[in-house]
Amino acid sequence: MSRIGKMPVAIPQGVEVALKADQIDVKGSLGALSMAQNALVKIENKDGSLSFTAVDASSEANAMTGTMRQMVNNMVTGVSKGFEKKLNLIGVGFRAQAKGTTLNLNVGFSHPVDIVMPEGVKVETPSQTEVVVKGADRQRVGQIASEIRAVRPPEPYKGKGIRYSDERVVMKEAKKK
Repeated sequence: MSRIGKMPVAIPQGVEVALKADQIDVKGSLGALSMAQNALVKIENKDGSLSFTAVDASSEANAMTGTMRQMVNNMVTGVSKGFEKKLNLIGVGFRAQAKGTTLNLNVGFSHPVDIVMPEGVKVETPSQTEVVVKGADRQRVGQIASEIRAVRPPEPYKGKGIRYSDERVVMKEAKKK
């Protein structure tokens, strides 16, 4: 069995987990998430923690045990603490502005780029060159942050573009005569 799959998931105060035959529902202060349950993994709620075991000895069931455990752990963490991704805009005149559920980006194109946030994902702009994407669903937050970055990915010569706050762009040397 996988090492991650062996560890139980602790359920913090204020988080409710409902196990059904085909679905797992997690509710907390930051929202509610649900996921389809895999038939290869058996989930049990014991004394405020969830334990995961493989139904049979196949390698696929073993792999799914660790996967399901981590996905449920991300759901529990998301509804209790939440997830966030920070992006920085590097470039002269590059600006971002959040208006409700829309993010307006001015990143060197002839027109501004508007990105509409889906349900459950919030966007903030602490300054004109910083964007913070927040939400309970880790996959959604990462996907939206990736879509924002894809509008103008950092280029390797001057480093201009949209990058994650912890991303390090390797700069290329200019062509020499």
